[in-house]
Amino acid sequence: MPLELKNVFKRVGADVHIHNANIAFADGSFNVLLGATRSGKTTLMQLMAGIQQPTRGEIWHKGRNVTRDAVQKRNVSMVYQQFINYPMMNVYENIASPLRVTGMAESEIKSRVGMAAEVLRLSPMLDRKPSELSGGQQQRTAIARAIVKDSDIIFLDEPLANLDYKLREELRDELPRLFAGRNAIVFYATTEPHEALLFGGNTLTLHEGHITQYGKTAEIYRKPNSIISAQVFSDPPINVTKARKSGKTLTVFNGVKWPVSGPSADLADGDYELALHPHHVSPDKHSELAGVVKGRVLVTEISGSESVVHLDIGGHTWVSQSHGVHPYKIGDTATFHADVERALFFGSDGRLVA
Repeated sequence: MPLELKNVFKRVGADVHIHNANIAFADGSFNVLLGATRSGKTTLMQLMAGIQQPTRGEIWHKGRNVTRDAVQKRNVSMVYQQFINYPMMNVYENIASPLRVTGMAESEIKSRVGMAAEVLRLSPMLDRKPSELSGGQQQRTAIARAIVKDSDIIFLDEPLANLDYKLREELRDELPRLFAGRNAIVFYATTEPHEALLFGGNTLTLHEGHITQYGKTAEIYRKPNSIISAQVFSDPPINVTKARKSGKTLTVFNGVKWPVSGPSADLADGDYELALHPHHVSPDKHSELAGVVKGRVLVTEISGSESVVHLDIGGHTWVSQSHGVHPYKIGDTATFHADVERALFFGSDGRLVA
């Protein structure tokens, strides 16, 4: 494999930032690093880039141990959430700077800068200094500088977080296409599960410095290997409760009975943790096999095309996310319907059973 981490462990003082990472990434892959703030995303990228070195373990690239190689000796590019540009250079020179270091011909530099500037809508601003740009324009300049260089590995650390909504949506569509066919390994760090789903490709889930899962994005979303991976990959939070299966009945929330349906029908009788995505908890009853959910409304959010309701169900907080406008009053008791066929079941060890 072109990039491989072998037993990589990173400690800073008494804190462990990365726990024994063993993973490999293929050339040409687009990889989303998904996790909450301080889950280890930036540390992991900096270890792979050579900005930090592991406490122990090795990093191999293209069959060579590069663990102790400085970042300057690696053909990598990095874009941070906080845009970083050279203040005394105009946009053109900022984008061209990594190419000039290599001694590239001026005609090739002009061509590459022009292409990157066109994609990122910077062509009219090439003569401006960073101080004359908006925050979004400065970040686009930093991204252009990263993509113009023919890097082996490209790291994008929440690069769209400070951009306006419209531009962020446009660049989410554009970024995978920018790197398609380059044979570079691309890493994109984010705290937002929906961003991972929009990008597709591969996703690596991180929790408190542990890599919990890695694979095709859609597969991890549908079949997380653990309750932790399911929680990392859900916003609003995935709903969780203890469930006891007995024959064709599930007992949840300390006494509520649901009919068994879907994959859970084949489970052995016993105790499980049941998880259900918020969009599978609806104010509308779509099936006779749905489980009834009643709770006190804690929070309600309406964002035009969808409604999100947080419920207290006997001390459990559950969330419903549904299409359309469904107004509720805080403190009211409301009834929802759980699509039990879509439920995920985890064993006592937290690992996926069905």
